Parts: sequence; structure tokens; C-alpha cells
Amino acid sequence: MKEYDVVVIGAGPGGYVAAIRCAQLGLKTAIVEKRFLGGVCLNIGCIPSKALLKNADIAHTLRERGKEFGFSFDNLKLDFSAAHSRSRKVSERLVRGIQFLMKKNKIDVHMAVARLTAKDTIKITPDEGDQETLKAKNIIIATGAQTFALPGVELDGEKVIDYETAILRDELPTSVAIIGGGAIGVEFATIWNAYGVDVTIIEMLDHLLPLEDESIGSEIEKAYQKRGINVMTQSRVLDVKTTKKGTQVTVETKDGEQTVTADLTLVAIGFTPNSKGLGLEEVGVATSDRGNIEIDERMATSVAGIWAVGDVTGKLLLAHVASAMGVIAAENIAGVETVTLDYDMLPRATYCHPQTASFGYSEAQAKEKGYDVTVGEFPFQANGKALGLGDYQGFVKIISDTKYGEILGAHLIGPDVSELLPELTLAQRFELTTREIARNVHAHPTLSEAIMEAAESAEGEAIHK
Repeated sequence: MKEYDVVVIGAGPGGYVAAIRCAQLGLKTAIVEKRFLGGVCLNIGCIPSKALLKNADIAHTLRERGKEFGFSFDNLKLDFSAAHSRSRKVSERLVRGIQFLMKKNKIDVHMAVARLTAKDTIKITPDEGDQETLKAKNIIIATGAQTFALPGVELDGEKVIDYETAILRDELPTSVAIIGGGAIGVEFATIWNAYGVDVTIIEMLDHLLPLEDESIGSEIEKAYQKRGINVMTQSRVLDVKTTKKGTQVTVETKDGEQTVTADLTLVAIGFTPNSKGLGLEEVGVATSDRGNIEIDERMATSVAGIWAVGDVTGKLLLAHVASAMGVIAAENIAGVETVTLDYDMLPRATYCHPQTASFGYSEAQAKEKGYDVTVGEFPFQANGKALGLGDYQGFVKIISDTKYGEILGAHLIGPDVSELLPELTLAQRFELTTREIARNVHAHPTLSEAIMEAAESAEGEAIHK
């Protein structure tokens, strides 16, 4: 029996980061992963999708905007299989980096299925070879989440698919119906549309990206309609059938029942935690009705010595949040100084086009919480750098408390806005106000000037608006 200070179950962004931080703090550490190091994010999620989105951006420019930029082609050929191949190489490179980091930090890696048999004991079953038992003073569960299936709809992996099948496809459909207008849905819509695929997005709620400020959803819908993407909001899927030619989706809309036919249907309506089969019930780890592992601010579960981080907790299903949680769990185990997380104020980003980024409260949420709200907003069409890039749809919107200038949230849509967000989250964390952001001199010409101008707008002192 091998004994450790910490065993981490799951090697995604929460698990592998937790393992590295534990090792840095002098704890003898092992990690158990049943499928692949790096988890969904590095292998079949956020990393390869961003590579595909870069190709899509170039494809869209060449197909739709070549004349504007002075390019012309006698016979433009777009090879999606090359884009797919590049995305896999990017993913594989990062996964090799994780393998190196495990060796560098002397972390034992067990590629196996894990199950708790006691609060300090884990049985692991590899695909090949004998079962083993690991003993651990502390166990960190970082098993992530999986696609939530639409009731009554079978994912056949050919015509009705989930994000994993979609991202591993090296061929384009002619047409696609996307069920779900969240991050996965709009990102795949951006990719496929850029290559000329006929795309329809079906979203049950009022807007695309329904968890974002309403103004963001409205702006992304304008952008998509301009690109020729069919957006159906306030629309509920009643049935999905496969046919000889593809799929047939029956949709209940505000205008009555409609049918969407497409080669392919992508189901992207959300995730459910990977908490079953871990032995949680047997050892007494508390979970919610949805199966999320319940934790406190230290990442500790209801059982001493068992911790949980990332998507399996249901807190905020984002890779960078999982990593932050993993570091905090490791530091609490080691008994060193650490921090707590305010999940409302953590950054969120969606890499569609135009890109979106946000944190904190929406305008409506801030008002519901009783704040007297001031809104500062600035459009990218008045930003010199954005105009030079030829990418100027969108805006920066800052929500602040009128009395003190306290930043309550920010909502950005436009070019590379995920790269602009850290200035605002840092300001909020260290209690800077809109006035201090407005007085911070920003280089010119930069996209970040839009943040300064939005802050100036909140102060009633906008220069270029």
C-alpha cells in the first residue's frame, strides 16, 4: 500500500494545479486520473477550441472582409482539417507540459479509476494491471463535470452530438442546429459560421449568453444576425429526430411550433457533476440534490481530510476558478496563509466573436441588491485601436455604486476583451473606484482606453463620448 500526504482525484485544471501546489509546499503527493492529464480543458475544451477560434477569425476575414483589407483571391480554399490538426497539436503540446510538471514536482501519476473505500483510503483500478490501494492523509476530489443530456434526446455521436464529438470532428457539416446559447453554443457557432456553415442557435431563455448582463446578450445577437447566424431565443426544444439526411429539431417558439432541419445537431445545454461512483455516500461526503459536492470556503467537505475543487462543486464552472480553488485547498491542507474566493467577483469570458468578458453583478442584479447604481459605458467604435483593427462592435460597461464609486461589476463585449478584464477585477479586489481607474493613464492607442473612458463616463467626465 502506497502512502501519501495528499492524493488528488482528477487531473484537470483544478486537480493538477492542486497537486503541484501541494508538492511545492512539501507534501508527498499523487494524482489519479482515469482518462487524460489536463482534463477536459486542455484536451477537448478551452484550449483546442481557442485554436479553432483563431482559425475561424482568419477564415471569416478572408471570406467576408478581404476586399475591406485589400485582399483578393481567384480561388480561396479553406481547409478545416488543417485547422483541426493545429488545434490537436496545441492541445498535445500543453498536455506534454503537464506530464513534465508532474515529473518536475515529483508527483506520482496513476492513470486509473478511483473510488474511496474510507476517508483516507482509495482503491484505484487501471485499464490494465492490478488494482491498488492508496492511503492518504488528505484527499482532494477534482473530478469535474460532464455534458448534461437533454431529456428524451439520444446523443448518437454522429448526427446528434455533444461538445467533445464536435471538437474532435475534422470535417464541417453543411448545416447545424445548436441547442443552447451559452458559452459552448456561441463559440461553436462562431467557428462553423466562419467556414460558411448554415448555423441556427436555439436558446430557451430571452437572450444568448443568458447568465450575462442583458445588454451583452442583445449585442451578441446583433452581431450574429449580421453574420447570417439564425438566432432563436425564447424557444424550447420539443423533440430531436435523426433522418437519412441529418436531423430534425421541433421547437416551440413564441410564434408557434417550428422545425429546424440540419445535417448535425449539437446539444450544449449545460453540465452535471462527476460525483457518482466515487464512494462519496459510503464515506459520508455531503452532496447537493444535483450531485455537487458541498464545500466550505476552505474547500473542505463534510468529512475531515476530504476536500473538493472545481466543477464537481458546482460553484463556477470555469477552468481558472478550478485552479484557484485547487491552490486554496492545497494551502489550507499545508496550514499556510491563503485567501478566500468571492465567486460573484471572479472573471468570466466567452471567446465567440465579438468576445465577451465580465465579472460581478449585472445592472439588474446590482439594483436588486439595493445599490444606487451608476453605469459608465463606452463604445469600441469610438476607440482608435479598435477602428484600426477593423473590429469595433461592442462596448465596455462598468457598474458602480453611486455613493462611493465602488465597482460592482463590469461587462465587456468587443475585441480581445478577456485580456482587458484583469484591470477591473484587480481594481475591485483592492477597492479602487471608477475615479481611480479614470485617472490611471492608459497608453494610446490601446483597447484598454475603453476601460478608462467607461470609468470616466461613470464619473460624468467622458472625453470622447
